[in-house]
Amino acid sequence: MAKMIGKGKSRRRTSKVCEQVNVHCNLFHRLSFLGRFIWDRILLCSLPRPYLRLPLPHPPSSPPPPPPAVHRGCSSPSHSDSDLVNLKISLLGDCHIGKTSFVIKYVGDEQEKISLQMKGLNLMDKTLFVQGARISFSIWDVAGDKGSLYQIPMACKDAVAILIMFDLTSRSTLNSVVGWYSKARKWNQTAIPILIGTKFDDFVRLPPDLQWTIVTQARAYARAMKATLFFSSSTHNINVNKIFKFIMAKLFNLPWTLERNLTLGEPVIDF
Repeated sequence: MAKMIGKGKSRRRTSKVCEQVNVHCNLFHRLSFLGRFIWDRILLCSLPRPYLRLPLPHPPSSPPPPPPAVHRGCSSPSHSDSDLVNLKISLLGDCHIGKTSFVIKYVGDEQEKISLQMKGLNLMDKTLFVQGARISFSIWDVAGDKGSLYQIPMACKDAVAILIMFDLTSRSTLNSVVGWYSKARKWNQTAIPILIGTKFDDFVRLPPDLQWTIVTQARAYARAMKATLFFSSSTHNINVNKIFKFIMAKLFNLPWTLERNLTLGEPVIDF
């Protein structure tokens, strides 16, 4: 009996010990699981993550830089083009009547060296100051041969004055001025018409009756074209500058009076 009681007590003790061991094992497993979970989180946080590139801020919009200033003709870089007035002048007439010599006398030899020459067309510029403004004459000299007739529309378009020229010593060139005038008016109806007889220094050597015939015919053509008539000489600079002064006075209503001159043997001015 005593042995049986001793065995019962021993079993109860063993049972309690097992329960305690089970509790400790469960606690250990829970702590181990919790520890592994925390460790896994730590490892996950410590792993390198992909680098995220931040978007670059957009630069503030700015206006494009202004274009470089363009200087035309003879103007110097110290002047702006705000006070520059461009005037286009067209020259028409037969070949070998002195058109180019007339233009060179006005613009000067230096400008003639830098002139723009194309087939059937010669361009020269001259800039001058008038009452605080800069006037730039762009002179378009059309060759007088038939192969250059296609240049007439470009030369006459937007011109403020059209100079129809003839040789005072050649009646055939005088007879051609009406045709040149008609071709010019086809492309420009508003330009100031001016009829110019060249080589006056040779003209005065002709017989007086022939001079009078040429003067009469030239005046009749000028009236028909409603043009002002000038006799000129590039060699002696007769009426060359006066013609361009007349154009400016006409365009800008400048206080300048042109005097008529119909004296035989003198350079004619008629209007």
